[in-house]
Amino acid sequence: MREIPGIPYQFDNPALLALALVHRSAGKVNNERLEFLGDSILSAAVSARLYELKPDNDEGELSRLRARVVRGDTLAILAAELKLGDYITLGEGEMKSGGFNRDSILADALEAVLGAIYLDGGYESCAAVILQICAPVISSLPSASELKDPKTRLQEWLQGRGYGLPEYSLQSEQGPSHRKQFRVQCSQAVAGVRVTGDGGSRQKAEQAAAAAALEVIADKFGK
Repeated sequence: MREIPGIPYQFDNPALLALALVHRSAGKVNNERLEFLGDSILSAAVSARLYELKPDNDEGELSRLRARVVRGDTLAILAAELKLGDYITLGEGEMKSGGFNRDSILADALEAVLGAIYLDGGYESCAAVILQICAPVISSLPSASELKDPKTRLQEWLQGRGYGLPEYSLQSEQGPSHRKQFRVQCSQAVAGVRVTGDGGSRQKAEQAAAAAALEVIADKFGK
């Protein structure tokens, strides 16, 4: 096999493509090294494209945008659209557990294929494939400010208007150790904010509380 439908590249060395599609569960010789390589090339190509497209964004904003493109969830969706799972070689255990559809396996395989393209055809060929595959994601990216986590956005809003930092306090912690649920209160007296958020970790609960605070602020201040 020299190509995968949907990926605009034909291999001169089909053995590289074959290796890129071998999951570690299938044996000692697998796609992990190619995955490592493909991850680096993907990051470089997407970084260069965002640098061109977003001249007004600073380093932190570009980093957040890049993270949205190269994160595992996004790659898994792209790999599923390419039906990459139909071509992956898995060990018996992974086959029985439906590994063909597992997000992490799909994302890793896509990175491995990119690594194989780089070795087969060089950086320019690989970058061209990356930009074509990722074009829909890049074109639909939200603004960099929208990608900031709720705690960061809340802090910036408060500081930008002269308010003090919000306070986060743990209200409750319930459930068994492997399935705990946390409730955190977020408050800022001057802004008149006092809300709670729940999550499977204290950090997630704080983010949920910050998101709730932003909703209160939007209702109260109109922004």
